[in-house]
Amino acid sequence: MAKEIDRVRARSALATVRESPFITAVAVAPVLLALGVVWWLTNGFVAFVLLLILGGVVVIGGKLLR
Repeated sequence: MAKEIDRVRARSALATVRESPFITAVAVAPVLLALGVVWWLTNGFVAFVLLLILGGVVVIGGKLLR
């Protein structure tokens, strides 16, 4: 049952992206802006490491919330 709920959520998210890319752009813009500022203030490597850390936090945080 839990896997079906995850599939439904994933399909709903994908449908939202397909129907309205603007909503996706608004949701992703703050992250891209923050990474751009970090890149501008330091360098690309630091921004890449920050992206990896944030991605790990999202994945681990998502697994802990289940």
